[in-house]
Amino acid sequence: MKKNILLIGGSSGIGLAVVKQMHNTHNIFVASRTKDNLVSLDINHIQFDTTKESLNLDLLPDELHGFVYCPGSINLKPFKMLASEKFEEEMHLNFFALIKVFKAIVSRLTANSSVIFFSTVAVQKGMPFHTSVAAAKGAIEGFGKALAAEYATKFRVNIIAPSLVDTPLAKRLLNNDKKKETNAMRHPMQRIGTPDDIANMVVFLLSDNSSWMTGQVIAVDGGTSTLNVN
Repeated sequence: MKKNILLIGGSSGIGLAVVKQMHNTHNIFVASRTKDNLVSLDINHIQFDTTKESLNLDLLPDELHGFVYCPGSINLKPFKMLASEKFEEEMHLNFFALIKVFKAIVSRLTANSSVIFFSTVAVQKGMPFHTSVAAAKGAIEGFGKALAAEYATKFRVNIIAPSLVDTPLAKRLLNNDKKKETNAMRHPMQRIGTPDDIANMVVFLLSDNSSWMTGQVIAVDGGTSTLNVN
């Protein structure tokens, strides 16, 4: 039996990499604003803006075996240059919109379903100019662990915490060779992550091979969170 997997987001970056790896072997449902990169793939697309709309549950199956929330942000500025409204916007996109969608679909998760959220290396490793994104993703880590404890006998919840990944979201940070080289050298492995680096972990966590894992914050970050080689 093919598993039913719902991705919120999934039309670009890490989400798209996940879809490309799984669409031939799973029933994939992608709820996103655009579908240009998905038209050639065997998936079910739902037009959806997580910050403005409610998810149409009539377009989903009665049972979900996996749920992945992909929307995120990279808003790196000094704290003094961030208006309070920017913190609210990041919390809404990263956290409150996640809560709204998850409440809508949680009853459809089956025994040992796998739920995956995204954090950032900047939550556990303090980094300048990351106050707003670290605050929003920190909320996800706390929520994810509490949720994993509450539903430990029903479904699994894990959080992936990447470092910088070469996606459209990071385009401003990687839009020339000098920026790419500088950012690569900040990582012990001296390279930037690829969407597939993170998608590989998502696919593993959605599979039965990770059936005894829950409540984990998993760093996929080129060693950035734990190693200092400079």
